[in-house]
Amino acid sequence: MLDLRVCIDVPDLDEGITFYTAALGLVPGRRLGSEWVELLGALVPIDLLTRRAGTTPSPRGGGARTYDRHWTPVHLDLVVADLDAALARVLAAGATLERPVSKAAWGRMANLADPFGHGLCLLQFHGRGYGELVGD
Repeated sequence: MLDLRVCIDVPDLDEGITFYTAALGLVPGRRLGSEWVELLGALVPIDLLTRRAGTTPSPRGGGARTYDRHWTPVHLDLVVADLDAALARVLAAGATLERPVSKAAWGRMANLADPFGHGLCLLQFHGRGYGELVGD
């Protein structure tokens, strides 16, 4: 079995903790130095890592970090029981709704950005969730 952790770069660790605890109900676990905290309360730990804007994410390049809204092929999809309540909570914590809540055969989705420019989606399944798409 593979052990999974989610790592999220933030420009300010305390601001990251404030957002992710208020928005998602996560709780700080271990503090692993002054620039790293483990957040608990999801199926996998979420590590917030302080990384300054303008720094290079990799020795191989790829541009400098920016915390303006940016696109990346990896984002968080968070399954919630009550989309409306979860959406109100993340918006109050500082997220930005990027398009109106959409409906699909499997449920409803809100597309957002966290205060650090990362993509974040809230999903509320109904019926068999994604199973509605394949009939299993």
